[in-house]
This record gives sequence, structure tokens and C-alpha cells, in this order.
Amino acid sequence: METSLKLWDFFCPNESCGNYGNRGLGNIIVYDRYGKDRRKLLKCRTCNSKFSERRSTFFFGLHTEEGKIREVIRYLLEGRSFREAAEAAEIDKDTVQRIWKKFVLYCEESMDVLLKEFNIKLEDLITLLYSRNIKAST
Repeated sequence: METSLKLWDFFCPNESCGNYGNRGLGNIIVYDRYGKDRRKLLKCRTCNSKFSERRSTFFFGLHTEEGKIREVIRYLLEGRSFREAAEAAEIDKDTVQRIWKKFVLYCEESMDVLLKEFNIKLEDLITLLYSRNIKAST
């Protein structure tokens, strides 16, 4: 049986649903499983919308397993080329490029949302983080 505790982290992605974007209401249930990794197909009991457990995450739309995706991103952040990361992770170079493109886009979108939400400029955030880092290391 699924633990409903993890389901509290999900929300209905259907914008026309009365519970759209609200977490922890108990309206999300496991409806089915799908794919070779047996991912959860979730359902909103309010509007009957069905959606993947990966919806609204970086991994949505990527068919590579999460561990492999994390491995590829680590290789690229270490400075390896797309070809080197592909060889190390034993996947196709085009897949590595798709993962990186999605990762960069996800980071940009996340940063934009945070900057707008807290009404702060990127330069001010960088200055703040840099000053915090210097204080923490002394």
C-alpha cells in the first residue's frame, strides 16, 4: 500500500481545478503505475486529472533514469565535455546534450521565479551570497 505521506507533497497541475497548486489536501491518490520503471500515475480526486509523479520536476519528460541524469550533470559541472560525460555515463552524446539543455533552462526558470518572488536583482543576490561565503569561511 502506498504511503499517503509522500502524496502530501503533490498538487493538482490542472489550472481549472479548485485545488490547483494546493498541497496537502488529501485529494491526490496513486491511480496506477506505468513504464518500465513503474512510475506512479497520480490522480486528483477533485477534478479527476491524471498526471505523472515527475510532473513539475526537472525530470519530467526525460526518459533516462534519475541516477544517470544526476551523474551526467555532475560530470558536466566538473567541466567534462558532452562526449566525455556520455562515455563516462555510457549513454548517447545527444542525450547528454538534451539533459544539459533542460538543466540550464530549469535553473534559469527557477532563478527567475525566486528573483521575482523576493523582488531582488541578480547582482544583489550574487553580492549577498559572496559576502555570506566570505563570512562563513573566516
